[in-house]
Amino acid sequence: MKKTLLTSGIILVILFLIALPKLGWFKSKKDAPVGNAAGGKQKLMVEALVLKESKLDNKLVVTGSVLPNESLELKSEASGKVVSISFQEGKPVTKGSLLLEINNDDLKAQLEKQKYNQKLNQDNEFRQRKLLEKDAISQEEYDNALNRLNTTVADIRILEAQIEKTKIKAPFDGVIGLRYVSLGAYISPATVVATLYNISPAKIEFAIPARYSSQVKAGERIFCRVENNLTVYEGVVYAVEPRIDPETRTLKIRAQADNKGGSLLPGQFVKVELILESLPNALLVPSEAVIPDQGGKKVFLARAGKAQEVKIETGIRTENSLEVLSGLKAGDTLLMTGILQLRQGLDIEIIKTNDEKK
Repeated sequence: MKKTLLTSGIILVILFLIALPKLGWFKSKKDAPVGNAAGGKQKLMVEALVLKESKLDNKLVVTGSVLPNESLELKSEASGKVVSISFQEGKPVTKGSLLLEINNDDLKAQLEKQKYNQKLNQDNEFRQRKLLEKDAISQEEYDNALNRLNTTVADIRILEAQIEKTKIKAPFDGVIGLRYVSLGAYISPATVVATLYNISPAKIEFAIPARYSSQVKAGERIFCRVENNLTVYEGVVYAVEPRIDPETRTLKIRAQADNKGGSLLPGQFVKVELILESLPNALLVPSEAVIPDQGGKKVFLARAGKAQEVKIETGIRTENSLEVLSGLKAGDTLLMTGILQLRQGLDIEIIKTNDEKK
């Protein structure tokens, strides 16, 4: 009998322990359902953005390269030994300044000889002309004297031209690059002495996809920046290639940018921004707020404390934003966070509103 009572007591204790959690006597406050103070439905906490119209520059960003405004390999027109070098590497020179001269002593001697002959032939021509006026000589004799004078003058001009070919002069203002010959070296017309660069202004060459060819013309502004340099250089398009490259399907363009400081060096790569058009009243939304949907895109707006799904059409894409062509208007409150949890009609509570997306 005692054994039966003990067994019954153990069974009752076990049943009591099983039923104890269901009685809720020890439930903590943390286990209470989440809701508002009045015990209403749970709300999703979100951040929002009030949409405003702003200016939008439709930019095309491509990679280009810096070219010198003018560049030239300096070479002599004659062969000979270098007797004078009048420039310093990496230094500026002015147009017409003498840079290098080769030995021309023999030409100078011939020139001096011909100048003496010129004086003699001038005096002889003068005497023959006076005699011809008195009919003391024939016309043929005077013509021979005049021909000798003219031949000497022509020989002098030839020698002067040959002497000029022994000199290298700067054809334009610029900066001399590295020198490749030394004093006393023998050079020929194939020998490169140095390279002369004019880098102010600098030329910016780049190519754009063929589909944008009708939107670019001479006079358009560009902005470019060298890698690892925050300085932005402004330039103007001055030439557009009149054909599309059949292999790359691109259109080559050149612009000029001010380079008085000489910081743009030929051969550098630059990031070029070309403004195709400017829209003064565009409506932009952050890319992260736009949800791809079947057949288009959508966003969520806050209206009367609930999330409302709105289909949108987009246009120009920038680095961080999308232009909205239809579906939204200025003043709408765009939901920015909780995108994955949002659904039509969901109760929301806005905890932060940014008037401007940075």
